[in-house]
Amino acid sequence: MTASSGVLRLVRAEWTKFRTVRGWVITLVAAALATVLTGMIFAVGSHSSCSNGPIEVPCPVPPVGPGGEAVEDRFYFVHQPLTGDGSITVRLTSMTGIITYPPPDHDKIVPGLVPWAKAGIIVKDGTRPGSSYAALMVTGANGVRMQHDFTHDIPGRPGSTPRWLRLTRTGQELTGYESADGRQWTKVGTARLVLPDTVRVGLFVNSPGDLTVKQGDVGGNIEQKRFTQTTAVFDQVTLRGSSGTWSRDDVGDLPGQTDWERYHRPNGLVKSGGSFTVTGTGDIAPSVDGMAIEDTLPGVPTGLVVVMVVAVLFITVEYRRGLIRTTLLASPRRGRALAAKALVIGAMAFAAGLAAAAVTVPVGTRMLSANGFHLLPASLLTELRVIAGVGAVFALAAVLALALGTLFRRATAAVVAAIALIILPYVLATATPIPDSVSQWLLRLTPAAGLAIKQSIPEYPQVLSYYAPSDGYFPLPPWAGLAVMFGYAALALGLAVLKLRRRDA
Repeated sequence: MTASSGVLRLVRAEWTKFRTVRGWVITLVAAALATVLTGMIFAVGSHSSCSNGPIEVPCPVPPVGPGGEAVEDRFYFVHQPLTGDGSITVRLTSMTGIITYPPPDHDKIVPGLVPWAKAGIIVKDGTRPGSSYAALMVTGANGVRMQHDFTHDIPGRPGSTPRWLRLTRTGQELTGYESADGRQWTKVGTARLVLPDTVRVGLFVNSPGDLTVKQGDVGGNIEQKRFTQTTAVFDQVTLRGSSGTWSRDDVGDLPGQTDWERYHRPNGLVKSGGSFTVTGTGDIAPSVDGMAIEDTLPGVPTGLVVVMVVAVLFITVEYRRGLIRTTLLASPRRGRALAAKALVIGAMAFAAGLAAAAVTVPVGTRMLSANGFHLLPASLLTELRVIAGVGAVFALAAVLALALGTLFRRATAAVVAAIALIILPYVLATATPIPDSVSQWLLRLTPAAGLAIKQSIPEYPQVLSYYAPSDGYFPLPPWAGLAVMFGYAALALGLAVLKLRRRDA
């Protein structure tokens, strides 16, 4: 008998054991159903709406960028048409701003710039929010940057104003340059975009909100984002390839949410000779505020607990009934016997998790949309990664639990250990008021890191937001987190094989 045929024989034997115990099969189905039903209950019970005075109205739909992601595209734009190739060169002489009611006392409107306040030059496919663009800018505290199509950010040199900026268009290629004196220029970056022949080129200014996070009186964190505004002064404005007149637009302007925004928001342009003083607010960046597709999966921890119980019983029942001796007699190579068990329970758990996520994600997102939520869009590949990733997490959790069952030989101890390794760190990190630094280390160093595979919206360094586990952001990238969980499962399985070889059944 060849080695491969021997392994297949063992796998068939373990599969026969599993499927003939109806309780195990039914329990795995229950794990999938628990995941689905929890997601459906969450979606049915969640509602969202906005108000226009005393009237409840649907919330505005965020614009979508060229890559299909939700974006914020709000700024003051002073522009001219540009057909074909051309360039714009300016000197940005100063940037000032205001921040409304910052801590500690929240009682004053103070002068200041938030770190990602932006002022500079931009080439954009019209004034429609979400349209393609490339921009070269000076920021409040992050130096010169070239950004394009919302998700791309290229750093230039540090420092602030005064600064010369130049943006050139050659076909579909946009190139940004900076200079301290207008004579010696340094290339910042290049972007290749899909643009029409005629675009809008000009000056822009914006300023995202000022964010602070504090711990609540009864636990949890309270996020506060306050209105800010930036004013920039440009001169030495030179356009090549455009001979139009200046237009001005408050792109993406929405009704103010505070009295300051409603009544004291002088966004606009003051032109004096060759000087342009432009005032604006908002941001040009990906939007990370809102629900994501993984928010439909609150039942995953419950499903994992059920799966781990089945995986533990798959081995401990044999110890309790003395059947492990028969298993090992049929396969003197004990490692192969345990690997066959791991393959069977891992495959069955993967199927349960995959089926649960494949139902919950599309149905749950449709239900949330019907209840007034605008979910942050995710690409098809990202959605497939989330769905398949849930299956992979179920499989790895099952293999880890099986290994713990082999090491402990007692179901209760093994189940408690599995929950302590996977579920407890996840719950502590995402649903309790422990410090964010502790939450992040828990999700780096424990198998719970594997749940990062569910995260569909990345953390953008150029977007100010509260990137914490409690808001669905993991400290490791999705595949890196899954690799941590895989490492734990592989290590536990290896230890189980060693113990099985060295100890009598």
